Amino acid sequence: MKVKAGVAQVGAVPFDVEASVAKAEAWIAKAGAEGCEIVVFPEAFLSVYPKGSDFDIAIGVRTVRGRDDFRRYLDAAITVPGPETDRIGKAAGEAKTYVVIGVMERELGTMYCTVLYFGPDGSLLGKHRKLMPTAGERLAWGFGDGSTLPVFDTPIGKIGAVICWENYMPMLRMTMYAKGVSLYCAPTADDRETWLPTMRHIALEGRCFVLTTCQVVKRGDFPDDYRCSITDDPEAIVMHGGAAIIDPLGKVLAGPVFDQETLLTAELDMDDLGRAKFDFDVAGNYARPDVFNLTVNEAPQQAVRLKA
Repeated sequence: MKVKAGVAQVGAVPFDVEASVAKAEAWIAKAGAEGCEIVVFPEAFLSVYPKGSDFDIAIGVRTVRGRDDFRRYLDAAITVPGPETDRIGKAAGEAKTYVVIGVMERELGTMYCTVLYFGPDGSLLGKHRKLMPTAGERLAWGFGDGSTLPVFDTPIGKIGAVICWENYMPMLRMTMYAKGVSLYCAPTADDRETWLPTMRHIALEGRCFVLTTCQVVKRGDFPDDYRCSITDDPEAIVMHGGAAIIDPLGKVLAGPVFDQETLLTAELDMDDLGRAKFDFDVAGNYARPDVFNLTVNEAPQQAVRLKA
C-alpha cells in the first residue's frame, strides 16, 4: 500500500485565533488538493508558540506586565472541542485527509500544549497533551498525563504523535512503539540542525515513518508590543522550520527545508514497515522483558472528582 503524506511548515498568526484557524484551513485544503492522505502541522500552531517570551518571571517575583502577557496568551488558546475544532474538522473532511495539528488548549485557567487528530470524515478522533513542557515552557503550560497517549489504527496506518522534546523521553517513545505506531508524527519548536538526526534515529529505532514539522515565524509576525528576548528586528526569523519526512530505515524522503513556508510531501511505501522489522523490532523481538520492563499509567489524573 502506498500513502501520500504531507508536513505543513507554516507559522501561526500569533495571538490571533481566527487568522490562525483560517490559515490552517487553507493549508489543509492545499494538502488535500495535492492528494495527501495525512498532513501534520507544527507544535502550538493555534495560536502561537511564544518564542523568546519570559513572562517577566524571576524566582519569587511576578509582575503586572508578566501577568498581562500570560493573559493575552491564555486568551489565544482554544477549548477542545469547540468552534475552532469544528472548523478544522470540516476542513479535514473537505480535503479527505487525516490532520494532526498542534494547538494551545485551554482548560479552566491552564494551557496545555496539545496535538489534535482529525479524520478524513471530519471527526475529532482525539488528542495528546504534552507530558513534559521544556525549560521556560513550564512558566506558562500545564503537564499532560498518561490518559492522552493514543495511537489510532486507521486504514493508512497507526497514527500517533510525540511533541518536541518529548521525543527525548525514551520511555514515551517505547510506549508508542509498543502500540505499533507506523506514522510517527513529531510536531516541534526545535529548529536546530540537531533535530534531523534525532528524527532519523527515531525512525530507525521504531522502524516507523517519521513526519516532523516546525513553524517559520518572523519577529514582525508578533504584535509590536511583544517582548522577545531574541531580537526586535521585525525581519529576523525566530523560528526556522526544518520539516522532514523519514522512512523506517532512516532515509530522508523529503526535507529538511528552512526559512520558508512550504508543504513537503512524500509517497510512503507501507510495505517498508515490514521490511524494516526484519532485523529489529524494539518492542518485540529486540526487547528483553526478562531484564527490562516498562509500566505506563494511563489513568487520568484529576484534581477534583465529582460523584453524583
